[in-house]
Amino acid sequence: MEIYRSIIGLVMIGILVSLGAALFHMMTDKGGSKKMVRALTIRVGLSVGLFLLLMAAWAAGLIQPLEYGR
Repeated sequence: MEIYRSIIGLVMIGILVSLGAALFHMMTDKGGSKKMVRALTIRVGLSVGLFLLLMAAWAAGLIQPLEYGR
């Protein structure tokens, strides 16, 4: 289970780095560059991958949703 936490953490850091890179390229590029689009595409891909990883781990019983109200 510890490996899943590490992978999830790394993917979340990757999402934040990609979002930061897109912001940087949006502010510095004067147009005509595909760097921002590429960074946002990577972010969307990482987000979808993270969602699929979480669903697979939940289906395998490796993670449990929190139960409130107990």
